[in-house]
Amino acid sequence: MKDALTDTIASIEKDPRKARTVFRASCDLEDGVRCSVKVRDFEPLIIDEPASLGGGDSGMNPVELVLAALGTCQQIVYAACAAVMGLKLDNVSVEVKGRIDLRGLFGMGEDTPPGYEEIQFETTISSPEPEEKIQELITLAESRRPVLDIITRPIPVKGKVLLNGATVHEQVWAQEA
Repeated sequence: MKDALTDTIASIEKDPRKARTVFRASCDLEDGVRCSVKVRDFEPLIIDEPASLGGGDSGMNPVELVLAALGTCQQIVYAACAAVMGLKLDNVSVEVKGRIDLRGLFGMGEDTPPGYEEIQFETTISSPEPEEKIQELITLAESRRPVLDIITRPIPVKGKVLLNGATVHEQVWAQEA
């Protein structure tokens, strides 16, 4: 892992244009609220809702997927930073929970947002490394988490709706700082 990461870093340092990339996901509604998500050449990921929200409970729901993305991003960044720093990690586990008020989803309160009201996470590291080295790792890793950045930094989101191939709605959500 260290070699792959340092090679990528060196490549970007040589040509900063190589840092720009686009990630994609193709999502299809299959049945009810069950969806299939295709990313690169991986098997499709099933996203569904629990029965209490009208689903068949055949996969995590989208808001759980956000929590999973945040937790796994935390783990990956810690592992990658540790590898580059030459530190040994025995384990990194992350517990993530989000508090949501379903009245927002169901339009039952004007001031109730449909998304999370609060997200909390706890990262547990097991390592034979001295605490001061782990503190250096924490400082580095805590500044480099893409998913946390995505959900906390105001970024524009653009979307459009097509009906039978024709655009019928477009919107830009420009989050305020």
